[in-house]
Amino acid sequence: MEATFFGNFDLASLSIWLFWIFFALLIYYLQTENMREGYPLENEDGTAAPNQGPFPVPDAKTFKLMHGRGEVTVPSIENENAHRRTDLAMERSSFGTSNGYPYDPVGDPMAAGVGSGAWVPRRDVPELDGHGHAKIVPMGQTETFRVSAGRDPRGMPVVAGDGAVVGTISDMWVDAPEQLIRYLEIELDGDHGGGKRLVPMTFCRIWGGKVKINSIYGKHFAAVPMTKSGTQITLLEEEKISAYYGGGILYAAQDRLDPLL
Repeated sequence: MEATFFGNFDLASLSIWLFWIFFALLIYYLQTENMREGYPLENEDGTAAPNQGPFPVPDAKTFKLMHGRGEVTVPSIENENAHRRTDLAMERSSFGTSNGYPYDPVGDPMAAGVGSGAWVPRRDVPELDGHGHAKIVPMGQTETFRVSAGRDPRGMPVVAGDGAVVGTISDMWVDAPEQLIRYLEIELDGDHGGGKRLVPMTFCRIWGGKVKINSIYGKHFAAVPMTKSGTQITLLEEEKISAYYGGGILYAAQDRLDPLL
């Protein structure tokens, strides 16, 4: 009865040291898993960066995508190149030649896809919900949703940032799982390109019986990127549409680019 299995061994000390070792290994694992996309780091000219950080890049792992959309291996050069744009219409500004100086768009800044209008080449397929259905759908194509609060913008005129009336709202596109309005659909008049265009809801202000879009002017609506389908929008189309309106915040007019003082 006087014999003890551990003798004078400090079990409390062992417990705390095992915890710290486990915690350190957990941090190492999570940090390396976080480096599966965007690594190894590169300089602006595409060469490997000399400082890759304190953690090594993990070994490649292949993930099976849901709903039969294939596989993706990360990290891998093929995956990084699939999300890399090589046709950037921009050039280094005249302020200097070293890293850190800004780049300016070349040609039409609204079509350059850089700066505030930058976009990423995401997959050209619709985003799906957990059941394999398109997440974003026009309200006019479903009987599940209706406007239960606020004003229904359908039928309201659309006013651009320069005051031009470019068309009317013809439909709303909803994120079905989130139950949110993601886009408003605009029926453009003939003087502004005709046809239908989408505008992200976050760029709209519904007030006084009209929908105001300040980011771009009337002359820009004809060049808003269009969707291939009238009932679905792909991830790539979402990128380009949002980027176009975002680019207008800076590039729609010269006075938006000029300094305030």
